[in-house]
Order: sequence, then C-alpha cells, then structure tokens
Amino acid sequence: MADAKNVLGGPLEPCSTEPMTGFYRDGCCNTGAGDFGVHVVCAQVTTAFLSYTRAQGNDLSTPMPMYNFPGLKPGDRWCLCAARWKEAYDDGVAPPVVLTATHEAALKTVPLKLLRECALDAEATS
Repeated sequence: MADAKNVLGGPLEPCSTEPMTGFYRDGCCNTGAGDFGVHVVCAQVTTAFLSYTRAQGNDLSTPMPMYNFPGLKPGDRWCLCAARWKEAYDDGVAPPVVLTATHEAALKTVPLKLLRECALDAEATS
C-alpha cells in the first residue's frame, strides 16, 4: 500500500483522518483483496449525496458506535465505493472528489474525465 497510486499517477495522498476513513481505516483510500466494495473514491460528502445514499440503503449519516463509525456530515471526506460514486454521478448527485487521494483502482469503474469534472483539487484537473 505504501506505493499506491492515485488516479493521476502520483502517490496516493490521505483522504481524511477526521473522521478516519478508508477500508483499512488508515486515512487513505487504499484497497485490497478483502475490499469487495472497492472503497477508493475520496469524496467530500454533500447533503444531497448523504440523502441519496441513505435512500439506496447505505445510511452514512447515522452514527454507529458499535462499529466505531461517527456518522458523516456534509463537508466530511470519506472513501466511497467507486460503483456508488458512479451511480450517484449518473443520477446527478455525485459529491466532489479529491483526485490526489482517489486510488487508481477507481478508474476500473469511473472514467477519469468524470472524476475531473467533480474534482476539488483544481491544480490536479489540468
């Protein structure tokens, strides 16, 4: 994981430690054999996205202390499943992404062009 790459080909940067995110809860959108959801898109969640994903059956807003999950609020950064992010994009509610913190594995599901359209890190979009 130390040499993980982002969608731009550079080193994978941290997504968030407050709240702590990532499949491995290491702050990065790393992935591996056990990550069946492919949690690789570093997104800054929005109210619209949180409502959308709740309606899809994945409530990311409600704290779940038994899983050490604080619940997300708009503005939090979180490693999302690539397929859910793409689904949200197709439905017009994709949250913005941090390209430098989005794992290159996302490109198997989401074209770089779409990620660039929703990028927060402006210097990485050119």
